[in-house]
Amino acid sequence: MRVIAGKWEGKTLLSPGPRVRPTAEELRDVWLSMLEKQLPGTRILDLFAGSGALGIEALSRGAKFCDFVENHPAALHALKANVAAFHLAGRARIFKRDAIQFVERIDKPAYDIALADPPYGSRKLDRIVDRWLDTPFSDVLAVEHAIDHQLPVKGKRRRVGDSMVTVLVRRRSKRRGASNNDGPT
Repeated sequence: MRVIAGKWEGKTLLSPGPRVRPTAEELRDVWLSMLEKQLPGTRILDLFAGSGALGIEALSRGAKFCDFVENHPAALHALKANVAAFHLAGRARIFKRDAIQFVERIDKPAYDIALADPPYGSRKLDRIVDRWLDTPFSDVLAVEHAIDHQLPVKGKRRRVGDSMVTVLVRRRSKRRGASNNDGPT
């Protein structure tokens, strides 16, 4: 695994091993390219972070800060090693927590962009999306899922092989600074 673009392009990432499904480079490139114009200066939340490849890729492409949430031991080991290798002290935090419990504790938008890549075939993705629709914890929620997984809302979608990336954007009211939680655009 390696960083695909940005200031760390080509730099190697430690993989968490065979029991954790890392996001393929092609899929990661499509995902971050969909968000690229929004990334500079943003605060990122990387849920189900694994090795941290998505969050590190976002930082490489201009994001300001990333919180990583992961609780699998092998993935945590790789994540900590990658954060150290990229010298991200002060630009990243690692939370050893369940991603769903983590977002359930957020009661207002705390991030510009949230990235979620839960295990395929689980209900975890639906729980993350439902929580975001109920209490948006970020302005943008970008999720990876199987192509046959039906989300409860529509968003901008891109397919790569058997995977889909869907980007949901929280609507804002016309009043400056006010938000409208009517759902995504």
